[in-house]
Amino acid sequence: MMHLVYGVLTRIAAPVVFAATLVRAARDPAYRTRLGERFGLGRRVDAPSLWLHAVSVGEVSAAAALLHALRARHPGMPCVLTTATPTGRAQAATLFGTDVDVRFLPYDTPGAVRRFLARIRPRAAIIMETELWPNLLRECRRRGVPVLFASARLAARSVPRYRRFGTLFSAGLRDAWVAAQSAADAERFIALGADPARTCVVGNVKFDMRLGEAVAEKGRELQRYLGARAVWTAGSTHEGEEELVLDAQAVLGHAVPGALLVLVPRHPQRFEDVAALLERRAVIFERRSRTEAVRAETQVLLLDTMGELTAFYAASEAAFVGGSLVPVGGHNLLEPASLGVPVITGTHTQNGPEIARLLIEAGGALEVAEGTTLAAAVARLLADPALRERMGASARRFVESHRGSLGRLLALIEPLLAA
Repeated sequence: MMHLVYGVLTRIAAPVVFAATLVRAARDPAYRTRLGERFGLGRRVDAPSLWLHAVSVGEVSAAAALLHALRARHPGMPCVLTTATPTGRAQAATLFGTDVDVRFLPYDTPGAVRRFLARIRPRAAIIMETELWPNLLRECRRRGVPVLFASARLAARSVPRYRRFGTLFSAGLRDAWVAAQSAADAERFIALGADPARTCVVGNVKFDMRLGEAVAEKGRELQRYLGARAVWTAGSTHEGEEELVLDAQAVLGHAVPGALLVLVPRHPQRFEDVAALLERRAVIFERRSRTEAVRAETQVLLLDTMGELTAFYAASEAAFVGGSLVPVGGHNLLEPASLGVPVITGTHTQNGPEIARLLIEAGGALEVAEGTTLAAAVARLLADPALRERMGASARRFVESHRGSLGRLLALIEPLLAA
């Protein structure tokens, strides 16, 4: 009964959500791309495919090592990567070019899901972290498509919410494989309805992300572009957070003369709003999209392009990872850490509390509570090359010591493809 009600509600909601997408597209052209894919349309693949879903930028980056490994093992198999956001799609294009068929995940209506699966004909479905779409999982089960939740995580507060809907969500987990990030995550999935015999702990595949020499070389190029400056990057910032970061930069202007902030809003649709904020605060700034070389007097470089955050981390003396000074939950600390860049995070790290705690304990990251302590942490790092070297080395060792999830995931996936 619950599933029937859900099916009706999704049919009603889909036009409303699509209308909201069109409104958003009026401001952000990226939302006008491939609108038909939202309803399961798109070209048919030539052969049964491997399908991997990664909801947005962070999950796409985390999935890169896994998808590269699977493509190397199965060079003739088409690979389809779905995402839910234009930023995720742009990141996928940066990472894979035209080698992978990148699409938007359709709305979770019965018709859209059927059209989508009929076109990509997946041999297996790999879903990164947690995306529980009842109609999608139900249709996969009906078609005999094995589903694996990779590097799966589930917050404790989410379990009671899902359980309120009876079997709507638990039914989709019953036949799925769950490769959890931690023992606690595994227990929560089992409590929600996952089969204990198909649930195991593999760790976090984000640790296996290898950014490579190409990113380091791009970072060196950017250092020439930025000039001989003390540079710190504030990546993936949110509304209300830019003000705190700019407060810190204002203090740094006195403590570390010439310090340059690279400011990177999380969502492209906010680029104009952040530019307006910089103008209101009378900050001397430039936009990456319009700047061939950063002037000596520039205080802030607004990174208003896609796919360059990682390279700017590599070009920086310190990296603040956003979503953590405001109650968003924090973003990927492992990206700058894997590059050997000292990491700074706020206290809101609900999206990866264990990684934040362990990275801080390992000496690779500092935690701050607001703009004043952020300024002090950045000033300390910019003024002390030896401290930067120690923290950067500790951050890199921390990432290296936790690798291995990729191999465990591949061991689970291969039998599903063989079957």
